[in-house]
Amino acid sequence: MRRTRHRALVQGIAGLFAVSLAFLLLATSQCFGAPANPSPTNIFRPSSTPADEVFHISIFVLIIAALIFAVVFCLLVYSLVKFRRGPDDDGREPPPVYGSNQVELAWTVLPILIVLVLFLATARVIHSVEDAAKPPAAVAVIAIGHQFWWEFRYPSVGIVTANELHVPVSDPAHPTPTYIELRSADTDHSFWIPRLAGKTDLIPNRTNSMWIDPHEVGIYVGQCAQYCGTQHAKMLLRVYVDTKEQFDRWAREEAQPARVGDTVNQGRRVFETTACINCHAVSGTVADGRFGPDLTHLMSRDTIASGAASNTHENLRLWIHDPEAIKPGSLMPAMQLSDQDLDAVTAYLETLR
Repeated sequence: MRRTRHRALVQGIAGLFAVSLAFLLLATSQCFGAPANPSPTNIFRPSSTPADEVFHISIFVLIIAALIFAVVFCLLVYSLVKFRRGPDDDGREPPPVYGSNQVELAWTVLPILIVLVLFLATARVIHSVEDAAKPPAAVAVIAIGHQFWWEFRYPSVGIVTANELHVPVSDPAHPTPTYIELRSADTDHSFWIPRLAGKTDLIPNRTNSMWIDPHEVGIYVGQCAQYCGTQHAKMLLRVYVDTKEQFDRWAREEAQPARVGDTVNQGRRVFETTACINCHAVSGTVADGRFGPDLTHLMSRDTIASGAASNTHENLRLWIHDPEAIKPGSLMPAMQLSDQDLDAVTAYLETLR
């Protein structure tokens, strides 16, 4: 009976070890494997220097933690097997052991050394990211967090857009990083694009900053990583990493005023005579609101409602008619337009490219 209990105990511990080992192997495969369709938020697939630094320090910490786990586990199994209850055990407590200088020294010095190594490695990464030199060719962006959307301003070219950040790819031979100044218009937010950089908070009445230098063209997904209210989970953002030519063309188009045809005059009239203009801006018109996203080039974006829905005719019409249907808890009011006015405003907004 005792052997059976002992065998079951050892098997249980071995099972725990197998599960933990499987977890470590899974993390390792995520780190060094090459999945066919990598997740756009996969922290194990860095595509920017800051994210790469965070990735390497994470792997370093994971290896140290795995070694500590393996040592402690082996000692635990050894103790359970060697000092298990035998048939001649009388049930009395063994005499305590005091004054082992070797043991005291080991469990004091080793943890200190481990913490010191982790501290120095982390400090090196923080220094390399935070104190990186800013080259003259860097792109400057101001990111402002709102409940519950992102505002992006490019002060050097006079561009204002929302939720979808466009940056040029950074050639290692001629780096073109993007430096982002982070502000908040209301409460705490956190700017996080896992494959490009670590999290940086946006705090009211304080300006923080971060930088990215994407090495691959593509779309990188992120979101607010600090609970900021009801729709925190849908405060999404996209970073479009373009080639130099694509970025320059996008910047030229975004700097132009809105192009509106005569066929949508009714929709423009409805838009400009309702409360829409109190929150939204459209360059070249009387709309100059700052509480909501700039709509000058609304249809150049792939999504609406800060990434909560695709920018299609049906979704745009529904968003104007009933924002709660797409994003419950959003601060955009339903304008209670008639079907005719709703169709006219939707048609007008669809010309803003």
